Amino acid sequence: MTQLALLGGPPAKTKPFPAWPCYDQREQKALLEVLESRRWWRTEGSWVARFEQDFASYHGAKHGIAITNGTHALEVALAALGVGPGDEVIVPDATFVATASAVLFAGAMPVMVDICPDTECIDPDRVEAAITPRTRGVIPVHLGGHPADLDRLVQIATKHNLFLLEDCAHAHGSQWHGKQVGTYGCAGTFSFQSSKLMTAGEGGIIITSDDGLERNLRSIHDCGRLPGEWFYSHYMYGSNYRLTEWQGAILSAQLERLDEQTQRRDANGQLLDRLLAEVPGITPQARDPRCTRNGHYAYILHFDNREFSGISSQRFIEAVVAEGIPNQAAYPQVHKLAMFQNGSYRKRLCRDQAAEEHSFLKGSFPNSLRAATEDYWIPQYCLLGDEQDMHQIAEAIVKVQEHASSLIQH
Repeated sequence: MTQLALLGGPPAKTKPFPAWPCYDQREQKALLEVLESRRWWRTEGSWVARFEQDFASYHGAKHGIAITNGTHALEVALAALGVGPGDEVIVPDATFVATASAVLFAGAMPVMVDICPDTECIDPDRVEAAITPRTRGVIPVHLGGHPADLDRLVQIATKHNLFLLEDCAHAHGSQWHGKQVGTYGCAGTFSFQSSKLMTAGEGGIIITSDDGLERNLRSIHDCGRLPGEWFYSHYMYGSNYRLTEWQGAILSAQLERLDEQTQRRDANGQLLDRLLAEVPGITPQARDPRCTRNGHYAYILHFDNREFSGISSQRFIEAVVAEGIPNQAAYPQVHKLAMFQNGSYRKRLCRDQAAEEHSFLKGSFPNSLRAATEDYWIPQYCLLGDEQDMHQIAEAIVKVQEHASSLIQH
């Protein structure tokens, strides 16, 4: 009987997954062009401007505003939307802290709500129940690349006159009803941090088709300037959120691969869905039939220890990693983060709002708790492998299940 790798046996997977980040002569050529041009600054260069338009066009949007990172993209978007002290913005309790901290940066209150148990994206029913006279908007997160329920969210936002700002940090190329995400709300924000589906190490972008919003976004990201005006004219609040020409060059090359890579991740994700559906105790993140393409920032699965001899989630993770399948940690619950539990978030709020009791601190979030403590995230680059890689992922999990009792003994 083959022993688990965690206990000294051979790993189920020895063939390496594709390396990440991906690059080839396209990035090298583009970077050399920037170097030799001596125009390394976005203001006098052309790479960032070209990338902005190409990325926006790929997603079916009119405008793109490249930003220093995905967190700043949210901050700039909220500033351009006029969010400020006394306002509330509804966010999911299962996301990276930036979705909530960007709201605090604006001086407003992030109101956390629970997620759907199947897709693990923000629950529209909880969103509607959380709306108050202070609510200005909603930031859905397309978790792992799977779109939130954009039909319901657009309906709710329209009904209550709220903005819908899509956090697409995981969802480059994902589609809902055949339409790219980031174009259902007033704007969509994306990240190009190193683990994302396209990367320049850091970076971000905001896409929108709203001309007035684009004017504010572009001004705020460039120290309050306006295109065509005198360089030292500053028309509104702004700061320096500009991307460099180096990043614009790399991202232009990365964008050329995005469609093919997205199709491959999506196909491999669907293959894994079929393979893992046969494994008791493993439930892949549900795929809504309206999701016509999942960019898959991660392949997310839920682990039920009752089918694995009662081992802990941490022991399951250790065992699967030892078999050669990487794990990317699931997000902890946002409302449980130290900044909220120790009260330091209140320093970002206006006096009256800061002094109030906030029900989310003691609220019930069973689905985000389950996701934070019982999920396994397989990083996106694994889905760039071939069908053999997907079968070996499933085989590794089955191996852990078959020998789970030995982990109890040890």
